[in-house]
Amino acid sequence: MSSTPLAAPRGGSLFPAGAGGPGVLAAAALLLGALALTLAYGPRQGALLVLGGALGLVLYHAAFGFTSAWRVFILEGRGRGLRAQMVMLALAVVLFFPVLAAGTLFGEPVRGLVSPLSTGVVVGAFLFGVGMQTGGGCASGTLFTAGGGNARMLVTLLFFVIGSVVATRHFDWWLGLPSLPPVSLVETLGPTAGIAVSLALFAAIAAATVLVERRRHGALEREAAPAHRGLARFARGPWPLVAGAVALALLNFATLALAGRPWGITSALALWGAKGAQALGLAPQTWAYWQTPANAEALQSSVFADVTSVMDFGIIAGAMLAAALAGRFAPSLRIPLRSLAAAALGGLLLGYGARIAYGCNIGAYFSGIASGSLHGWLWLVAAFAGNAVGVRLRPFFFREGRAAPARGDGH
Repeated sequence: MSSTPLAAPRGGSLFPAGAGGPGVLAAAALLLGALALTLAYGPRQGALLVLGGALGLVLYHAAFGFTSAWRVFILEGRGRGLRAQMVMLALAVVLFFPVLAAGTLFGEPVRGLVSPLSTGVVVGAFLFGVGMQTGGGCASGTLFTAGGGNARMLVTLLFFVIGSVVATRHFDWWLGLPSLPPVSLVETLGPTAGIAVSLALFAAIAAATVLVERRRHGALEREAAPAHRGLARFARGPWPLVAGAVALALLNFATLALAGRPWGITSALALWGAKGAQALGLAPQTWAYWQTPANAEALQSSVFADVTSVMDFGIIAGAMLAAALAGRFAPSLRIPLRSLAAAALGGLLLGYGARIAYGCNIGAYFSGIASGSLHGWLWLVAAFAGNAVGVRLRPFFFREGRAAPARGDGH
């Protein structure tokens, strides 16, 4: 494998001209933040910030999107992104199922994200799917594109937070709707059979995308030739989609080891919203959602004590670092009004939907399926249906063709 020097033309810096400031800021935030968290809360919290940074860098450099992958398949029948997701999930279940069956990892207790098969999952995932396409990103996509310099996604993120906290106000009502108990493939079938069934389902989905793509286009899409090779490609991207899939599965497993449960994103956004509501004089602590022991403790504590918040901060900083390394950190405030309206609407749907569905494309879909939870599969079906509706709404908000968005757009 050939190796290209990392040095930029100016001053031997790793960062392209003009990108050094954001890159240095992001690196300092990760390193100094990890040190501060270690001193205040212990080494695990510091490590989780760095782990979040690694997730942000991978998401940005691999342009690993759920929103764009689903949109391109719905509109064009191109399935490369969906197949990469199946690779990610396949590796995840192989890693997760035996450990979850044992209940411990490196001597520490671990648990999966297993939730009920509820009305809230169906409705919430559908709303989330619509929001993915109007907001321009999923949960991970909103964080990494905002961190990568997409100013519009900051609007999506703001309304994502608002929608999340509004959903916590209604959460007990959703709990009262028809629901089936949680079902775990790990517990029901055992780890070996659960892995076999899961891999068969992933293979079937991948095969279906191949059939659709070949029928519509005659051949499968290939990745474009990279601009960089060797170590320079690792630092500046773009990464192959499959490399991103493998890295995300491994980093989710690292999350399981450090946090004792898989990767999640959106509970932190609800927490930020609740703290904002308190600052405005509201009393979210009186709502049923915030009266459970874990949520009440999170609301009373600093956000820096919250595992999910710390990882979300890390994702933003890691994506900012990746964008600077790639020479793509160039925020612009020139955002069309309709696009802003779509960001606000999409953010509300994303936030509300994720909370009542027990998670997002990460907490419910990726980590739910990796945990063996059937609610993750239910979420996938309902969210895909929502995406199908969302892509029909996009022409009202955006002037676009059917091509996949450029790197740094909402994914």
